[in-house]
Amino acid sequence: MRQPHPKIFNISGVCVPSEHYMLPVLPRIPDIGDMIEGKFYFVLHAPRQSGKTTFLEALTDKINCEGNYYAFNCSLTALRGISDRSEAINAIADIINDEIGQSNVPSLKLLAYPDEAIPYSGATVKIKKFLNYLCINLDKELVVFFDEADCLTGPALITFLAQIRDGYLTRHLSAKTKFPRSMALVGMRDIRDYLAQVRPDGQSTGLASPFNVKQEAFTLPDFTRDEIKSLYGQHTEATGQVFTEDSIDAAWRWSTGQPWLVNALANQVIVRTLKNDYSVVIGEALINEAAEALIQRRDTHIDSLLERLKEPRVRRVIEPIVLGDEGWEDAVADDDIRYAKDLGLIKHEDGEAQPANPIYGEAIVRTLTRRLQDRLPKDLANRWMDGRKLDMTGLLKSFQQFWRENSEMLEPPYDYKESTPHLVCFAYLRRVLNGGVEALRREYALGRQRLDLEARYKGASYPVELKIKRPGRSLDAKKALEQMSGYMEKLGALEGWLVVFDRGPEKNWDEKIYWETMQIGQLTIHLVSC
Repeated sequence: MRQPHPKIFNISGVCVPSEHYMLPVLPRIPDIGDMIEGKFYFVLHAPRQSGKTTFLEALTDKINCEGNYYAFNCSLTALRGISDRSEAINAIADIINDEIGQSNVPSLKLLAYPDEAIPYSGATVKIKKFLNYLCINLDKELVVFFDEADCLTGPALITFLAQIRDGYLTRHLSAKTKFPRSMALVGMRDIRDYLAQVRPDGQSTGLASPFNVKQEAFTLPDFTRDEIKSLYGQHTEATGQVFTEDSIDAAWRWSTGQPWLVNALANQVIVRTLKNDYSVVIGEALINEAAEALIQRRDTHIDSLLERLKEPRVRRVIEPIVLGDEGWEDAVADDDIRYAKDLGLIKHEDGEAQPANPIYGEAIVRTLTRRLQDRLPKDLANRWMDGRKLDMTGLLKSFQQFWRENSEMLEPPYDYKESTPHLVCFAYLRRVLNGGVEALRREYALGRQRLDLEARYKGASYPVELKIKRPGRSLDAKKALEQMSGYMEKLGALEGWLVVFDRGPEKNWDEKIYWETMQIGQLTIHLVSC
C-alpha cells in the first residue's frame, strides 16, 4: 500500500526511520559489535555527511534494547573554537550530564546532576571521575561514543586523552576504578591526526593511546550502486514513481555512492525539479540536471568542504591533482593525502589520488576558477558553435592569444600558482562555451601525468589534454602523443588537441606560441603550445 505522506530523502541532520528513506545502517560496519564485546576502545572516522551520527544513534539504541550493556552517545561539536583547557573539560562534563539526563534509559537518567555525589574535580581528572561515577553506580557495563571528537584541540585534547587512557588502564584494578567497557572517538579524522594536533613538531606527548587497538580505524563505506538502487526503490514502492536504470547509473557516476549526494540528487529531482509530481519517470537527464544544480548551488555541506581548499595542506594535494603531476609521490606527504581523504575531498587508490566524486571534482575547479572568471573579458563572443559542430581549433587559437596577452596579470586563486595555466584554460572554455556544449568533463587523477578534458556538442566528442612543460625539464613528446592517442581512442574521437604550457623563462612569446598538426594513423592531433 502506498503511503499517503511518503518519506523524504534526507539532506539535513540525523536520519529517522519513520520519516526518511534509509538503508540499514548497522551492516555498514559489521565488526563494531566485536569491538564492544572485546572491550576495545576504537576510532570511527568518515567525512562529514556520510552517516556517522545516524550510525551512532542506531548503534546506541541497539545496545540499550539488547540489554547487555548501557550506552550513550554525546556530541562534542559545541567545543569547536574553545581553546581553554578548563573550559573545554567542564563543557564535556556538562554535555555528558545533559545526554544522560535526556536518556530513555532510566538507570542512566537517574545518575544525571551528580554534583553532590562527586566533589569538585579539576580539569585534569573531571571526565575520568565522572565516567568512573557512572560505571560504579550502574548495574551493567557502559559503552560511550564521543561524536565530533575532532572538535577538541591543543591542551584540551591532551587532557581528555590522558584521562581516557588512565581510566582505560585502571578499569579492572578494583571496584572503585570502574570505567566504560568500550568507547569510541568519532569524527572526520583518524587518531593519527588527533595526535598530530598536539605534537606538531613531531615530538611525542608520551601518551600511549588506548584507541590504538586496531591497525586500521573504522570508517563508513559509501553506498554501492545496488544500495543506491535499493534506496531509490523505497521511494518507488511508496509512490509508484520509477527511477530508470540509466538514472541509477547516473546517480552512481556523479556521487560514487557518497550518502549525502545520493540523497541530495534524489531530493533535487523530486522536490525542487518535479515539485513532488510522482507521475514523472525519473531518467538520466533529470539526474544530470540535479548534479549541475548541486554544483551551482553549493549547499552548506559542499560549501564548507570547499572552504578547505584554502588550507596549505589541502592545496598541496589538490594542486598536483589539477596538474596531473608526474612528480607527485615526492611532492605530497602521506599525511596530507590522508588528511584530504579523511575530509572527503579525494579518494586515493592504487597510487592515484583524485576528487572523491565528479560532483566534488567539478565544484573544486569552479571554486578555483571563480575569481578568474571575473577577470575574463565580458564580451567574449561565442563564435565557435554553429549548431552542428564545435570549432575547437578556432577556440583554442583564440585562447593562445588571450594567454599571451593576459597570463602575467592573472592572479592565482588561493595561492594555486602552479595550476594557474590549467585553471585559466578551464575558466576560458567555460566562459566562451557558456553552457552551449552538452558537457565539459574533466578526468583527472594525481599520478597519471596529465589532465584530460572532453567537450561534447551535438553528440560529437572533442578531447583536450593539458600538460605543463616546466623550466629545466624536457617534455617527452612521444609519451605525450601516446597518451593523447589513447584518450582519443577511449572516446572514439578522430581529432584531438594537446595543449602544452611552456613555463620556461628563457623563451620569448614568439617561441612559446605555435601550432602543429600531426597525423598518427587515422588520428589527427593538434599540438597547441602556449
